[in-house]
Amino acid sequence: MLRMLRGLAAALAAAVLAMASANAQQAGDGRQTAVVLSLDGIVGPASADYLIRGLAAAREQNAAVVVLRIDTPGGLDASMRDIIRAILASPVPVIAYVAPNGSRAASAGTYILYASHLAAMAPATNLGAATPISLGGNPARPAEPPRKKPSAEGEESPPPSSPKDPSESKAINDAVAYIRSLAALRGRNADWAEQAVRAAASLSAGEARAQNVIDLIADDLPDLMEKADGRSVKVGNTEVVLHTKGLALLEREPDWRTRVLGVITNPNLALILLMVGVYGLIFEFMSPGALYPGVIGAICLLVGLYALSALPLTYAGAALALLGAVLMVAEIFTPSLGALGIAGAVSFILGALMLVDTDMPAYEVSLPLVAGVAVASLGMTFLIARLALRSRRAPIVSGVEALLGQRVKVLSWAGAQGYVSAAGERWRATGPDGLAAGDSVVIESAQGLTLHVRAEAGAPPRKEPA
Repeated sequence: MLRMLRGLAAALAAAVLAMASANAQQAGDGRQTAVVLSLDGIVGPASADYLIRGLAAAREQNAAVVVLRIDTPGGLDASMRDIIRAILASPVPVIAYVAPNGSRAASAGTYILYASHLAAMAPATNLGAATPISLGGNPARPAEPPRKKPSAEGEESPPPSSPKDPSESKAINDAVAYIRSLAALRGRNADWAEQAVRAAASLSAGEARAQNVIDLIADDLPDLMEKADGRSVKVGNTEVVLHTKGLALLEREPDWRTRVLGVITNPNLALILLMVGVYGLIFEFMSPGALYPGVIGAICLLVGLYALSALPLTYAGAALALLGAVLMVAEIFTPSLGALGIAGAVSFILGALMLVDTDMPAYEVSLPLVAGVAVASLGMTFLIARLALRSRRAPIVSGVEALLGQRVKVLSWAGAQGYVSAAGERWRATGPDGLAAGDSVVIESAQGLTLHVRAEAGAPPRKEPA
């Protein structure tokens, strides 16, 4: 027995040492690894969550560098700034790489490229057009013809610039200051960055390299690792020399959480989830105990609210949508013949149209969807109003009054009183003499908890025993 315990202890110690050795080996191997993250598609809450967690994982495994492969048309400002903050705080150098051929780093992608420690592009790629998207969607104003005025020195003065909307100027100036600060931090072309914001300027890979917008052009990832080797970048307050030649490339794909978040943060799906949630609760209130409508509705409502919390919402739109949902639920508790329901549907529709504060096509609420929700909401409201009217006109189906005129069985009888079975319950009753258990009688009236019955018409008279 003692020998067995010693053997078990030795095996356990060997397992612990093996695990410690494996962890140490993994930490050592991390320095020989380049973690590859991909920013494909719209910059939104899902991509921001994926990249932030990817940078954290690279830091934990002590990776040599992170390669951020970019192909994006842009996205949400809040998500872009979250990604940039994570890059600036990363102790692991980040190499932004616009690839493969034919890719782009437009709008938000340009800011992310400027924020990275090293910027690279593949051939046949482009970047730029960094005007804030909520403003870029507006139609351009027609250009004014230049007006020439002779100055005091006989020179022509430049044409006056067309006035801009104050909110437009505010957003553009903020974006310009932001991208210029990133350019100054990384030693890149700040003047062109400003033009990318103010005039939506764009550059090809070759032009970007010639104008000091990026650091190098690479055909593929191995070529990037070869050309980035030996370059010096500033990580925090420290100059770091990159040793990327021969690094093992570790691809980190988006996990199920990122994919699910990417699906539910579509405002159209979030709106559908909200409506399913509201209707589920309405059906549960209409039929207490059904459970399934209430459970499904609560889940959809919570998921929809979580999705909306990750999007740039307008307070007015969210308030109107919430008010609409409350009014539609209130229609169940205080039937107003459809008044509250109609007001709730209108409020919800207006809120849905104003819900998301962006003109990014991928994050706009679909007008056909809003119209469908409106029709469904109004239809539900009219259905509830019709049921309310029908219930007011329907005969009484509960209480003692509902028993009047019903045929019931006598349970026991003595003289002019006894007990009958009515609606599955035992009731005291009064009536004619001569009734017996099992006879059928009809309820004529009720006084308190006592029923008055009469013999059923057509029943043969019962003879009393001699």
